[in-house]
Amino acid sequence: MKVVFVCTGNVCRSPMGELLLPHYMPDLEADSAGTRGLDAHEIAPNSAKLLAAHGIDPSAFRSKRITPQLANSSDLILCFEHEQRNEISVIAPISARRTFLINDFANMCAYCKEQGYMDGDTREERLESVIDNASMIRPMIPDTANIEDPMGKDYAVYERSYQEICKALQTIADTTTR
Repeated sequence: MKVVFVCTGNVCRSPMGELLLPHYMPDLEADSAGTRGLDAHEIAPNSAKLLAAHGIDPSAFRSKRITPQLANSSDLILCFEHEQRNEISVIAPISARRTFLINDFANMCAYCKEQGYMDGDTREERLESVIDNASMIRPMIPDTANIEDPMGKDYAVYERSYQEICKALQTIADTTTR
């Protein structure tokens, strides 16, 4: 299963998601892109510093912009802001049903697990069951806030974004593990 993380510039939040995912769910393929990102930029220094402090080498990362091809080849797209989800719906309409805010998707996974709606023998099948039931589940969970874009802000904002991403990934991993 291919999971694509999407933020605005693909240098702060989405690369953190891409590089963190294998540590939470090594059975999934990770990628990332930005809605307005420039190609081939390095990860933001503060994002790199946070990842390196947790044993993840971000030096090979290079940014890219989301394309219809990338979106349509993804099984799950996780965004950090409502606006990004809306932009993906315009760029690649057929991928809209597989596109979520990361915190919303984590909450949907937790709700499915608690309510016994999680189907499947593999993580991929369980994630697909959440995606397939999203329209039914979404009204049952509280609205979630965006994960703040730390670009140009102080290190504490990067740390907060990092922690929120880790928390969401941990929830998704915990609720989709048998």
